[in-house]
Amino acid sequence: MRWKLLIITSVLAAIVGVGGSAGLLYLLIGSTTLGGRPGLIALGPLLFPLAVITFASIFVYRHTARRRKTQAAATAIISLALTLALIFATTFYIVCCEPPPQTLPAPTPRGAT
Repeated sequence: MRWKLLIITSVLAAIVGVGGSAGLLYLLIGSTTLGGRPGLIALGPLLFPLAVITFASIFVYRHTARRRKTQAAATAIISLALTLALIFATTFYIVCCEPPPQTLPAPTPRGAT
């Protein structure tokens, strides 16, 4: 097996998939969280990493001579695992490190001091 090709392709597919997904989310919605908006807007960022993983698997399949199907499947599995790990890490970072919401002080009634 060509391990260097599998690992490099899988890591690049995961990084491009997650980065493209976050970029697509930011362009469509204006932030990196969905905010309870289901539908086609939520489907785009989920399909982008799958398209990148498919492209990476086809790339490995075309650039190997032996055990093509095994290496393509291994690339897809490694890429999917890395993509999920990066999505969870990114989500955890965004939720954990966002600033607290600004609260305004309660208005005081007129005449009360």
